[in-house]
Amino acid sequence: MALRISRRFKDISLSFSRHPITNDLIALNNEDAIKKSVINLVRTRVGERFFNDLIGSFVENSLFELQTEEPLIFLEEQIKSLLNNFEPRIKLNNVSISLPPDTNDLNVRIEYDIIGQGFPAQNIEFLLLSSRV
Repeated sequence: MALRISRRFKDISLSFSRHPITNDLIALNNEDAIKKSVINLVRTRVGERFFNDLIGSFVENSLFELQTEEPLIFLEEQIKSLLNNFEPRIKLNNVSISLPPDTNDLNVRIEYDIIGQGFPAQNIEFLLLSSRV
């Protein structure tokens, strides 16, 4: 008889919300946990995490710079390297960054497969704003 190995991923929600019945912290499971982790990695600035200065990207810092294609390619490569090094639960397929017209915002699109699960390819698309609301 062959054993079937199934991997399950679970992270704590960073909102620290409590479940209304059990009063436990709400947990994110499988694809939701990985999605939140990927977004947190991309939004983390270099040097922001204590005891590990290597985690992070310059994406947030580049929001106010004059944007051309060359810095966007650098940011895409930086995100690819970051996710390949610090998110072992995914196999990265594609990273693309685009500029909405007449703004300093960045539209980030990340496509990946979850390793060890039968989920279809995952797509994350989020907008990084140059000012906080």
